[in-house]
Amino acid sequence: MTVFLALFAVMNPIANAAVFIGLTGDCDRASRKRIALKSIITAFGIVLFFCVLGKGIFELFGITLPAFRITGGVLIFLVGFQMLQGKQSSMHHPDKDSIPADSEQRPDVAISPLAIPILAGPGTIATAMNYSATGSHVQSAVTVAAFFVLCIITFVAFLSGNTLIRVLGRSGIDVVTRLMGLILAVVGTQMLIQGVRGATKVF
Repeated sequence: MTVFLALFAVMNPIANAAVFIGLTGDCDRASRKRIALKSIITAFGIVLFFCVLGKGIFELFGITLPAFRITGGVLIFLVGFQMLQGKQSSMHHPDKDSIPADSEQRPDVAISPLAIPILAGPGTIATAMNYSATGSHVQSAVTVAAFFVLCIITFVAFLSGNTLIRVLGRSGIDVVTRLMGLILAVVGTQMLIQGVRGATKVF
């Protein structure tokens, strides 16, 4: 349950549904469904890759789990802090000026910015790897399963974006974003504490 809540907070399907509507506002329903499905599958593949190979990546680059938890904790805390202020994280939501206006130069929105970095951004990857990099296959499976369920919820939220926006309104979405930011800040702090505690045992 802790894994699911942490991933839910960093992905924030309700707020991202509004982003999805903004990016696909000129598309018909069939195109929106195709874009939503492609972005979800891509994001799941990215997180699955890091969950499965997380320990191997650590060993390849000589990274210790405490070091990752300290860095990941700071990263996730910063994402949550920005959300607490009612802002979208700059790490998960690229600047609009950086996206070409020309449709021929504009990247596939399903891949960028939806899959990367909105759904599978640094915060999502860091959170997933923190819970799966302990070496336990059960923990890795739980993390992947939690993210899979969250992907389904996000897909439904994307397709129901107009309804969510109409029911919650901009103020409701802002409240949800701030609550998710608070949860993320706490998760980041907890990761930081675990990292510091693990590092002190090493030395």
